[in-house]
Amino acid sequence: MSKEKSRKRILTLLKENGPMEAVALATELEITDMAVRQHLYALEEIGDICFGLEARPKGRPAKLWRLTEQANSHFPNAHAEFSTELITSIKQVFGDEGMEKLLDARLEKQIHEYSCEISSSSPLKEKLKSLSKIRTREGYMSDVIPGDEANAYLFVENNCPVCDAAKECTGICARELDLFNEVLGEDVEVERSEHIIEGARRCAYQISQKR
Repeated sequence: MSKEKSRKRILTLLKENGPMEAVALATELEITDMAVRQHLYALEEIGDICFGLEARPKGRPAKLWRLTEQANSHFPNAHAEFSTELITSIKQVFGDEGMEKLLDARLEKQIHEYSCEISSSSPLKEKLKSLSKIRTREGYMSDVIPGDEANAYLFVENNCPVCDAAKECTGICARELDLFNEVLGEDVEVERSEHIIEGARRCAYQISQKR
């Protein structure tokens, strides 16, 4: 793996998993601890990552590497500046009511498009796999994690390609919950448990079959 690819992989792993130790990163990349540290120091020098110390029951504190705000530039942002300016202009011309109508129209379009790929008759697990595939294609870097109970899952999105727009217009995030509820079905419960807009590392949803 080339130097550039290794460093991109490190950034992706930190984006997907949150803070990690050098040893864990080396294992994922299948390279030596020394080699991964060279990449980490290089990424730290240009400002893409930094580290913090975490106390452990025994021995020295662990050095955990994490992404900086600057590193977000390496991930999809859906033309953030254009999006935020467009939202501001829509509100100025059409008001909040016009913005809500536009978001409702976008939601209806998404429901139709998603429903073409997510079968209403499929088990919840298969629906979530299809939803994850769609969202990852759109830049959300999503994943499905089985829960402790049957038919319960954690649906995570490690990147928000519309983050700046969502900060400008909270209705975007509200419609995402509506979208998930619609395409997963009335017998499925969806609850957001982590939210990037509120300072979390990722967006996460507790999803389960209603009893």
